[in-house]
Amino acid sequence: MTASGAAAFFDLDRTLLRCNSARLWFRWERSKGRLKLRHAVEAAIWGSLYKVGLMRAQTALGRAVATIAGESETELAEKTREFFQEEIEAHIAPAGLEALERHRAAGDAIVLLTSASPYLCACLEDRIAVDGVLCTRYQVEDDRFTGRLQLPICYGKGKVVHAERWAADHGVDLDRSTFYTDSVTDLPMLERVGTPMVVQPDVRLGRIAKKRGWTVLDWGVESADD
Repeated sequence: MTASGAAAFFDLDRTLLRCNSARLWFRWERSKGRLKLRHAVEAAIWGSLYKVGLMRAQTALGRAVATIAGESETELAEKTREFFQEEIEAHIAPAGLEALERHRAAGDAIVLLTSASPYLCACLEDRIAVDGVLCTRYQVEDDRFTGRLQLPICYGKGKVVHAERWAADHGVDLDRSTFYTDSVTDLPMLERVGTPMVVQPDVRLGRIAKKRGWTVLDWGVESADD
C-alpha cells in the first residue's frame, strides 16, 4: 500500500511527453531506411483517426505488431533505447515532472498508464523512477515476437482494466487517485479516478472537460495538428 493510499497515473504521448512518440518513431525508422512507405502511410492514417478518437486501437496495434513477427525482442529493446536517447528524452515535459514530484512528495504511487510499448516505457522508467508501468505488451517466445498482442490492450476501457488490477494488487483507491491525459480516448479512465486532470486536450476532450469543470493544464506539449 502507498503512503497515501492513492496513485497518480500518467499518460505518455502529449502528456508526460510533449510529443507523439509513435509519429517520431515512424519518422525515425523511415529516416534510417527501415520502414516501408506503405507502412508509413498506414501509420499516418491511423494517427489521424486517433486524434479524433476513431482509431480501432486493437486493429491498428495488431497490424503493427504483426509486422515484427519473428524479430528479436532484445534487438527491438536496444533500438528503442537508441530512439529514446536521440528523439524522445528531450521531449519529457518539465511541468509533468513537477507534477510527478508533487505526487511523490504527497506519498502517491507514480504509475505510467499508456498504450505505448514496454520498451519505450522502460527507457522512461530509467529516467524517472516510477512505481508501476501499465502498457500494451506483445507476446514473445524465446526472444522472438509472435506477432500477437497480450490482451486487453492498454487503451480506452482497457486502461481501466489494467489500472483496477494494479490498484487492487497495491492497495490503491482509484477514487482517491489522479489521472493525467490529453486524449478523449482516455475518457473511461478519467471518469474512473477521483481527480481527472486534462493536459492540453484534443478538441473533443476539451469540450467535455469544460462542461464537467475538470482542470485543464498547459504543459507546453506540441499541437495535436503538428
